[in-house]
Amino acid sequence: MTQAAMSTPAKASAAAKTATIYRMVMPNHICPYGLKALDLLKRKGFTVEDRWLTTREETDALKVKHNVQTTPQIFIGGERIGGHDDLRRYLGLSVADPKATTYQPVIALFSMAVLMALAASFAVYGSPFTIRAGEWFIAFSMCILAMLKLQNVDKFATMFLNYDLLAKRWVPYSRIYPFGEGLAGVLMAADALNWVSIPVALTIGTIGAVSVFKAVYIDRRELKCACVGGDSNVPLGFVSLTENVMMVAMAMWMLFGGHMMSSTM
Repeated sequence: MTQAAMSTPAKASAAAKTATIYRMVMPNHICPYGLKALDLLKRKGFTVEDRWLTTREETDALKVKHNVQTTPQIFIGGERIGGHDDLRRYLGLSVADPKATTYQPVIALFSMAVLMALAASFAVYGSPFTIRAGEWFIAFSMCILAMLKLQNVDKFATMFLNYDLLAKRWVPYSRIYPFGEGLAGVLMAADALNWVSIPVALTIGTIGAVSVFKAVYIDRRELKCACVGGDSNVPLGFVSLTENVMMVAMAMWMLFGGHMMSSTM
């Protein structure tokens, strides 16, 4: 075998690990997907030729030349791969589906609520593992859930109207709910005005639990849960039911004196 023949596969391999990326880098805009694609290429060991599109005219010219609608555009070994998601597919990586159902927001929410409750308990009592930490977990969870709903009350209300029994009969309740949940959560965390927090949590929690149970387990409807805001893809079911049951349980715990005993421990 000749030296030239032996070097051909090596050249082909080197060419395959060479990439060119065209991405928007303008004074008032740097394409985030271009940055993500550039970082991914480098992490995968590619030698990257980073070509900036610094004007709208350059960007439009590239789109016309390659008959594409978006940037960035990535080329590997002279072959056009496409944009950031196309690059991930080319490399055998998963691409997130924005419409796919996911429990990630809920996992993140409750994980942070647990850590916050443990931290607060440690700061106050010198130990993270106290009954008060459990109470704070529920109160903090209610506050975070309310905050997510309050980011866009109208979107939350629209989704909430799909299944809540009281909201269907009295539409303004769909906008009141997140404020009530947030108020009860804050008061329970502060151990203040229990005569307000207990009936609020008990009322909205009971109505919510009955509504979710009916929609999911009796009517067998497949809906998105409004529990983490109106933009979520969390399926309605166990998570929303848990949210409402926690509120009811916390209200009952405080109502029948469990909280008074835990405060002295």
